[in-house]
Amino acid sequence: MSRIRIDKDKAELVKALTVGEDGKTGTFQTFADAIVFAAALGAKRGRRSPLKETSREPSPISSEVFISRGYDCVLKLLAVTETGNTQILAQMNSEAESDRVHIFEEYANGGLEILREELRGSVDYTDRILLILMGERTASEQPEKEFDLSRFLS
Repeated sequence: MSRIRIDKDKAELVKALTVGEDGKTGTFQTFADAIVFAAALGAKRGRRSPLKETSREPSPISSEVFISRGYDCVLKLLAVTETGNTQILAQMNSEAESDRVHIFEEYANGGLEILREELRGSVDYTDRILLILMGERTASEQPEKEFDLSRFLS
């Protein structure tokens, strides 16, 4: 089984997302929850960022954790969407599994970069993440209008 790695420079953020004040549960119950959210955010915003140096704490998370929580479908969806090739879903192909994990890690890393930017200076990550989610929902409900420069031409 493969393991999902976290970039060293995002390790403290991942910890902060899972452990709240006074050692209580933070915004997310587990590291896997936080990583999946970050990967979905990275994919939504189109930010895929390679890992530079792998964190030791939190240590790489077994893909079995993601499977047991039902998150393996996210890894598969991101891989198929990114490659456009359903062969990446092959179960008994270690190269395909490695590619799925690689794509997921990079989207998660990109999502963590977004979170780090948007949570900077925030005391309560849960409230700020709710605002991010509400902003994403509002943005997707509003049709994108292209700014028409032709009205400035004479």
